[in-house]
Amino acid sequence: MTPREVPLGGLRALPVRRTLPQRHRSLIGAWCFLDHYGPDPVAETGGMWVAPHPHTGLQTVSWLFAGEIEHRDSAGHHAMVRPGEVNLMTAGRGISHSEVSTAVTTTLHGAQLWVALPDASRDTDPGFEHYAPDAVVGDGWRGRVFLGTLLGDTSPVVTHTPLLGAELVLEPGVILPLEVDPSFEHGVLVDLGSVTVDGVTAASADLAYVPPGDGTLALVAGEEGARVLVLGGPPFGESIVMWWNFVGRSHDEIVAFRQAWQAQITRDGAVVPDSSDVADGRFGIVAGDHLRPIPAPELPNARLKERR
Repeated sequence: MTPREVPLGGLRALPVRRTLPQRHRSLIGAWCFLDHYGPDPVAETGGMWVAPHPHTGLQTVSWLFAGEIEHRDSAGHHAMVRPGEVNLMTAGRGISHSEVSTAVTTTLHGAQLWVALPDASRDTDPGFEHYAPDAVVGDGWRGRVFLGTLLGDTSPVVTHTPLLGAELVLEPGVILPLEVDPSFEHGVLVDLGSVTVDGVTAASADLAYVPPGDGTLALVAGEEGARVLVLGGPPFGESIVMWWNFVGRSHDEIVAFRQAWQAQITRDGAVVPDSSDVADGRFGIVAGDHLRPIPAPELPNARLKERR
């Protein structure tokens, strides 16, 4: 699957490459969204300035290859996103957060991913976890497992469905057969170089999809080597409705989420200029942030469709 370029966040939009969802595939396991960005020269572009915005029914997974991002959320968490360290934020019934690249960042390069929460967990309390996995090293390759189990290593980060998330760096021509759960479907996002996945070659920014059924995922690095993210999980098995920053189960739920956010951020018909002026409500207040919150776009003039 090849990406499309979209702007991320407000007036100072960072261009990102989006490979999930696509017309013919909405999810890989519970993974429902994949943005890939950079290398971005911050001195030229201004970097990432994503002001407070809301989420429901999902977990965000932030993974960097270069740079540093400051995270603040309405559940009281303040943390840095750094290369090789995963930040997982659980939106549950509702959270708002901001993401801003720091002053020390010269190049910004990474991936932002979402995981759909199953119906039994989607109204859970908001939460946040940070984890810095140790490197796992082999002959011509190294990896970091940030979710699930791979290469004999297991992440302690809590997810609400079985998931796999790992970064792998392969030297040129390396052949790496991965032992994986045969009940999982898998995606391989190529960050740098190229890699052949079960006989099909994917270039930089491509996302390869492998259906369930095989306990071995075979990767072969191209002549320049490769850096990839390996994602996986059992087929989600539930329909979702995803629009803007919300994951729900129906059009009417999404309408209600949008109305709740707009009610928190508007006064006398206008969006408040400072996030400290946001009213408390379903999505809370991002403490310590003074950017103008991002208003929700207008809903399309049609009912939102389910994704399966």
